[in-house]
Amino acid sequence: QVQLVESGGGLVQAGGSLRLSCAASGSIFRFNAMGWYRQALGKQRELVARITFGGTTNYADSVKGRFTISRDNSKNTVYLQMNSLKPDDTAVYYCNVFPSRVDYWDQGTQVTVSS
Repeated sequence: QVQLVESGGGLVQAGGSLRLSCAASGSIFRFNAMGWYRQALGKQRELVARITFGGTTNYADSVKGRFTISRDNSKNTVYLQMNSLKPDDTAVYYCNVFPSRVDYWDQGTQVTVSS
């Protein structure tokens, strides 16, 4: 059974940092690009960052220079290091393959940035 479990969210002040982790079960992680997505209250879900199996990365303009996506293929885990956080980064963060699959969405992890 495919499962993606996010962790590491929390409440942080503006300018602070958080590191999110996503552990994947099954074989989906190994050969797929992975992505971190977020959905703020009242807004559509958006792609924040993605990484290929080989490690090539791509970021949304809004997080470029502040967020870093990485992956450990031996642990089936993808990470999102978030620095210089802003209140606009407040959202539920999800991981999924890229392009995303509707049947892979988990409950996500809440990130709240206070001003």
